[in-house]
Amino acid sequence: MWLAFEAPEELTYTPGQFLHIRVTEGNDHLLRRPISLCEVRESDGRRAVGIAYRISGKGTKRLAEKKVGDTLDILGPLGTGFPLHDGDQHALLVGGGIGVPPMVELAKQLTAQGTKVTSIVGFQSRLHAILIDELHQYGEVLVATNDGSLGLTGFVTDHMTDELLGTLDRFYACGPTPMLHAVQRKLDGRVPGYLSLEERMGCGIGACMACVTSCRLADGSVGYKKVCKDGPVFPAPKVVFE
Repeated sequence: MWLAFEAPEELTYTPGQFLHIRVTEGNDHLLRRPISLCEVRESDGRRAVGIAYRISGKGTKRLAEKKVGDTLDILGPLGTGFPLHDGDQHALLVGGGIGVPPMVELAKQLTAQGTKVTSIVGFQSRLHAILIDELHQYGEVLVATNDGSLGLTGFVTDHMTDELLGTLDRFYACGPTPMLHAVQRKLDGRVPGYLSLEERMGCGIGACMACVTSCRLADGSVGYKKVCKDGPVFPAPKVVFE
């Protein structure tokens, strides 16, 4: 699903941050839904923020029922997004499933600073594919599907040839945990980059401790970080998959 809403002029944001959206005004569905910021568009002096999401329960179903003119209760943008590095010549963006949306705004901003963008996106099947045309605006897009109904049969890592990796300055990845773990193993020591983690969240501001994840700390030990506040984006070597 795609939803766009008007945003205030003073809104500041970084690709990879998320919005914490209350889907109803009543007492049902009290927990907000964390949804990645997909793209910010400027038109006729107005700014619109777009999100892309999957209907996966009653809460997101209620969100999909919103109509033009409705008001949304939103906190955000929240969390730590993807850092951009001046001087990078070529960046790889890797998205899996609902981890693809934050790559659109990231691709836009990387392209604006003069960085070449190659995107690799993976889905279960053609029916689950999203935002490929949007990413094509900013560079080459390679697609993998589990069943081979679109693009390469297999996984996003199957597109990561030595030839491609040899041209990269940095990578950015967002998607399900198994995909992120595979990307980390494939690129560790070869290309520096960042992983955006998907976790269930409660408060979205670091108070409830519901979204802690294992990370390598500054002294080399393994501890815990809050995905909603310290993340969702972390340097790839810092993430410890269990």
